[in-house]
Amino acid sequence: MEPDLFTAAADERQQKDPASSPLAVRMRPRTLDEVVGQQHVLRPGSPLRRLVGEGSGGPAGPSSVILWGPPGTGKTTLAYVVSQATQKRFVELSAITAGVKEVRAVIEGARRTSGAYARETVLFLDEIHRFSKAQQDSLLPAVENRWVTLIAATTENPYFSIISPLLSRSLLLTLEPLAEDDLRALLHRALTAERGLGNAVQLPADTEAHLLRIAGGDARRALTALEAGAGSAIAKGEPEITLGTLEEAVDRAAVTYDRNGDQHYDIASALIKSIRGSDVDATLHYLARMIEAGEDPRFIARRLMISASEDIGMADPTALQTAVAAAQAVALIGYPEARIVLGQVAVALALAPKSNAAYLAIDAALADVRAGLAGPVPPHLRDGHYKGAQKLGHAQGYLYPHDLPGGIAAQQYAPDAVHGKRYYEPTRYGAEARYADVVERVRARLRGDPPPQAPRDGGYSGDGESHKSGDQS
Repeated sequence: MEPDLFTAAADERQQKDPASSPLAVRMRPRTLDEVVGQQHVLRPGSPLRRLVGEGSGGPAGPSSVILWGPPGTGKTTLAYVVSQATQKRFVELSAITAGVKEVRAVIEGARRTSGAYARETVLFLDEIHRFSKAQQDSLLPAVENRWVTLIAATTENPYFSIISPLLSRSLLLTLEPLAEDDLRALLHRALTAERGLGNAVQLPADTEAHLLRIAGGDARRALTALEAGAGSAIAKGEPEITLGTLEEAVDRAAVTYDRNGDQHYDIASALIKSIRGSDVDATLHYLARMIEAGEDPRFIARRLMISASEDIGMADPTALQTAVAAAQAVALIGYPEARIVLGQVAVALALAPKSNAAYLAIDAALADVRAGLAGPVPPHLRDGHYKGAQKLGHAQGYLYPHDLPGGIAAQQYAPDAVHGKRYYEPTRYGAEARYADVVERVRARLRGDPPPQAPRDGGYSGDGESHKSGDQS
């Protein structure tokens, strides 16, 4: 059998001195059953298990796999486990440093190994989305002829980043960030396993919680941080990894924040109140604390959308559009890039002119409706598009605004119970200053008051001054 000198040397070194390898490498699963998380692709009878020969009928389906998911979700691990389970030679390349020349060399080596030693090769190609179309084309003959089992990993949407011929010949598996329970199980295994830390130190609950936060669903990051904290604790002669020791080791301060406790609501409240108070720096501080603590970015985006209507409203009607666009972007991209989007919209909302007039208006109208101030719809506003409506007097005497000068008809719209009620009281801040002028003129026209001098545009939006935004200060 053709010797794999680099792999053999690494395995021999790890066997002689296991501590020489990083903890994440030492704890790499050796079978599919040892893999933590990703149960949706590891269930009995799944295509991945059939690929390694488990279940009836042996291997089935495509011999190549594309693993799509964020960093630290086990893409390299799954590739390694497949090679171990199938007893195939494992070769790893990164599209960042390798090119067509290196890929062809691996393919030629795989063909020689298959012919001379009857041993097949697993080619793990990381960051395949960084390969150009021509570079990806070079993989097709090896995939079609099954000279290698290609396992390609990408953090980008494969439907946009991988050529169709390669995608159609591969099994696409989507990997998800590890849940906290998965990461917790992984940490406990690393703490106790002989090939891990072998119970050399203990992990208190507060330190564990911080480890889970900074891991962000990334197994590699969690194990790297655990190893750094354990190394520092052992060097100090401490029996456990204290929070302070871990902070020093990973050079990140623990955020006092409980996503399920009082701090969760306190920080979220402080964020919104800082936006309402137009303190952009405090806004960014609380936003950073929420992000650093691992708060769901969708929760933050929802709070910002509410603030855009509740605290800014008609003073800047585009604020809600900005917040909604941010929420959509956050849902599409997730962390870590979502922090950029959240930061942008938080700054925009904090610096926007403020008005809660629309928020107060709808609540005032709701209060009246709940108090029974509803009443029947005025007859002339009722539906007249059915037989017998005319006899009932419905839709009779209705004035069509588009037929009248200025587009306003002086007629009653609200029920008698609330006729004349003023719910919306606009401020003079930002863009709402214009609406304040508009609403007064419209209400006067609805009452039948004599119209003011017609504006140049023939409508009722006001003169030039009323178009200017007010100054909140």
